[in-house]
Amino acid sequence: MKILKTYSQSLKLMGNRFEFSVVAENESLALEKIALGIEEVRRIEKLFTTYDQNSQTNLINNQAGIKPVKVDEEVINLIDRSIKISTLTQGAFDITYGSLDKRFWNFDKTMTSLPDPEEAKEAVKLINFRNIVLDKKKHTVFLKEKGMRIGFGGIGKGYAADRAKAVMQQAGVDSGIVNAAGDLTVWGNQPDGKPWTIGIADPEKKDMPFASIQLTNTSVATSGNYEKFVVIKGIKYSHTIDPKTGYPVRGIKSTTVICPSAEIADAMATPITVMGIQAGLNLVNQIKNIACIIIDDRDSIYTSNNINLN
Repeated sequence: MKILKTYSQSLKLMGNRFEFSVVAENESLALEKIALGIEEVRRIEKLFTTYDQNSQTNLINNQAGIKPVKVDEEVINLIDRSIKISTLTQGAFDITYGSLDKRFWNFDKTMTSLPDPEEAKEAVKLINFRNIVLDKKKHTVFLKEKGMRIGFGGIGKGYAADRAKAVMQQAGVDSGIVNAAGDLTVWGNQPDGKPWTIGIADPEKKDMPFASIQLTNTSVATSGNYEKFVVIKGIKYSHTIDPKTGYPVRGIKSTTVICPSAEIADAMATPITVMGIQAGLNLVNQIKNIACIIIDDRDSIYTSNNINLN
């Protein structure tokens, strides 16, 4: 009888820690399959990074306000899906956030005061997903305003996790996990046949889950204020910026989204935080196959209608 085990490998990709786990008969077979997932994430990183001057993302940004740029169909499609999420969340999710001046919110020790509200508003003027022009026939992307920049920080890790999963499934991996810095997707079951147990991060104790859920063929993403933040005059400001005001969102410690696609989970976690508890839950409750858990600043827990925490 075959003895199955879970084998894992961790490494830094897309500027984040990725962990790949697969259920296999032996380690060499597992690592061979994991290598395919790693290769796929590296391929995606090349397309969507803003750290490489020659990436398709930077080519689009460099021609903002000048001319359309021809890109791969994959890039067009991810931008198209991003625009749909922007529409759904009324702009709370917006890939044109890249134009926000980093001087305003660098979230490091040098930051000791808040930016002027008027200056912050000025800084977010270029954030507007409606100014992205796609021509699907010609495969071109055009940013209407000079200085506009797109970035995939809010959706890229989830997309990469989904793609790595798809590649490994095509290679015959029946069960596994891709964990992209907390945005994770699981499929199949553990070696003992049980679903995977996923911990929901506690905003106060990042390494300690406050709840766990049994999942298979599902994805989970969490947006929290516990990773990047600054405290000014005793008030904590997180790195989640409201694109409309240029100011950080307050009141929510973390938002966890559970749905079949890691891309959607990743893309929805931040805008739900931006929208706030009531509006965020109302939105989630209207969409099929998506659930969320929100923890506010007072440690109260709110859940969408379709979720039961144990």
